[in-house]
Formats: sequence, structure tokens, C-alpha cells
Amino acid sequence: MPSNSHTFIPLSVPHLAGREWEYVKDCLDTGWVSSVGSYVNKFEEEFAKAVTTNHAIACSNGTTALQIALQCCGVQSGDQVLVSDLTFIASANAISHLGATPIFIDAEPKYWQMDPAEVANYLGNECTFTKGETFHKASGQRVKAIMPVHILGIPVDLNPILELAQEYNLAIIEDATESLGASYHHRSVGSIGDMAAFSFNGNKLITTGGGGMITTNNLDLAKRAKHLTTTAKIDPVEFIHDEIGYNYRLVNLLAAVGVAQLEQLPDFLAKKAEVAGWYRELLGQNAAIHLMPEPDYGKSAQWLYTVKFPHRSWKPIQQHLDSQQIQTRPLWQCMHQSPAYQHLTPNLNPISAHLQSECLSLPCSVSLTKNDAIRVAEQIDVALKQT
Repeated sequence: MPSNSHTFIPLSVPHLAGREWEYVKDCLDTGWVSSVGSYVNKFEEEFAKAVTTNHAIACSNGTTALQIALQCCGVQSGDQVLVSDLTFIASANAISHLGATPIFIDAEPKYWQMDPAEVANYLGNECTFTKGETFHKASGQRVKAIMPVHILGIPVDLNPILELAQEYNLAIIEDATESLGASYHHRSVGSIGDMAAFSFNGNKLITTGGGGMITTNNLDLAKRAKHLTTTAKIDPVEFIHDEIGYNYRLVNLLAAVGVAQLEQLPDFLAKKAEVAGWYRELLGQNAAIHLMPEPDYGKSAQWLYTVKFPHRSWKPIQQHLDSQQIQTRPLWQCMHQSPAYQHLTPNLNPISAHLQSECLSLPCSVSLTKNDAIRVAEQIDVALKQT
């Protein structure tokens, strides 16, 4: 039978059921709690293996990981970086923190990710390539990088974007903060671009409370990232720093949680797939609902299971579910609509706006039960009949 209708069902909460307590206690017992310690190194080593990259650099959060990756790839103040319009604001903010300008690229309607055709349109029609670099015709700004954001656990169609990056001499920084465990043509998301960034916020697939990771296969970029995130220190005794760096290193205490969480990653991914299967079974026959897509070019990590209500606003459905103690969340406000970025040249991006108006993320914690999913589906049906 479905769960008690008054029991709160959260959207996505941490699942701390491994060796987290043991590893954190080890940090406390030994006194290694700050940015130096064995768990930071182990977390980096094990994460690189999990994502099949040569190097991983642990950071204080996903935003700082993005910022450092951009800087390592040569993005400077005054540059442009193409980024997904349908994303959490941290993607755009990391670009802005460097003094660069985010250029918001619309989503494609099938899988809801950055549209390679729109990337090609911008580079081909609004930019010029000269002396090995790309410049925006109207502003004269250099275009330096592309940041595809793999939202909701679904990989972006990267091959066309990689080809464009090679043609226009642009770096690729994957924002993989939501898509640990996803793959693209059998390659792990986060191992394909020049660099990538992950987040371990409390609602992510694995969590350290707060934290992030940079991944890359390039040794020089990895060394540069490690240097910048550890205050650019070149002499630990006399505290000599050869440039302005950042105190962005993940602390050992949180890395210990990350190591324990990473040990459970296969189980977490399997549970996310099971939850997605429940929703497909429970909602798949309802013509008023479009299920979360699974790309034919890769595999989704199913981080936040999200459905689309064609020709309906998510708002009344969300309000009804909220009244039933079921937590849901719409997609983020599109970046081109954000008050924080209204100083930029207007860009309509109709697909992103359309998706934002009709999509709703459903409860999908690793601890979710089948009865919870049944209750969610039942209340969605009630909400649809009321609207």
C-alpha cells in the first residue's frame, strides 16, 4: 500500500549509509581535518578511476572547480564562453567570476541539453576565425571556450561540439556537476573535454556536504589546477607564492565523506535507475506526461528524475504536490531570463524557456521506496485532473 499521505517525501536527500562515520572519526582521531591529509589524495585517486580520467583535483565546491578549469584553459577577462542557457546559475557565475561573458546557448527539445546546432550557428554567423583564434564580430571579444552542461544526469551530444571546438580552436570544459556516472558513446562524462567539473553538494549523487572536483587527462592542466587551488604556493616553509592563487582545496574531513560515498556509487546509480523505472511504469501510460528522455548516444545517470507536462504549467501540479507533503522542483530559471544577467544582449532561447515552463523534477532520493513513487504518481494524477 502507498505510504501515509502525511509523510513528507523529499526531492533528493543524501544517503549516508557507508563508512562515512568511520572515516570522519579517523580524521578527528588523527587530527588531519584541514586541506592536507590522506583522504583528500585518496578521494582524488579513486574519483579519477571512477570517471576514467588520468587526474582529479579536489575543490571546495563545484563553482570553484568550474572557475579554476576555465582559468586553466586560458579564459581571461573580456573573453566569451558559450554555456548552456538551461542550467543552474553557478555555470554562468563561474564564467563571470573571471570577468568573462557567458553566451547562453539554447537547449535542443529531444534531450533538453545544449543544442550543437545553436553552437554552430553562433560561431558560424556571429564570429570570425583569424590567426588561430575566434572573435565575436559585433563586440570584438575573443571566444575562448564552450561549457556544455550535462543537466539532470543526461549527457550532452558532445561530438558535434568537439568538432566545432577543434575548428574554432576553443577549449571544452564539461560542467558535469549533475551527471556523475553518465556516459557518452561509452565514455564517462567528465573525461571527454579538456577539463570537467563535478559538484558534491548535499543533493548530488554523492555528497561531501559541499565540495567539488576537477578532472582532466592533461598532466599540465592538472598541475596548474592543483597549483591555483592551493594558493599558488611554491615554498611551504617560507610561504612563497608565485602568483595570485585561491584557497579552494577540499578539506580532509569532507574528503573522508567523499571516499565513503564513492564506494557506494555503483549502488546509488543502480537505485537511481530503479527509481526511473518505477516512474516509467507508473506514469508512462499517461498521455499528459512526457517522461524524462534517455539519449540514444549515451546513458543518463538519472540524477533528478524530471517529467514534462505538455501544454501545461508545472505550477499548479507543484502546488498540489506540495500540499500533499511531496517536494518537487521546477527547472532553474533560464539564464537569459535571470535578473542577474539582464545586462547582457537579450537572447530569447525559446526551447529552454519552453522546457522551464513545463518540466518538474520528482522525488528520487536513493532512499525512495516503491510506495513513495506510487504515492507521487497518484497525486500527479489528482493534480492533472484538477487543472
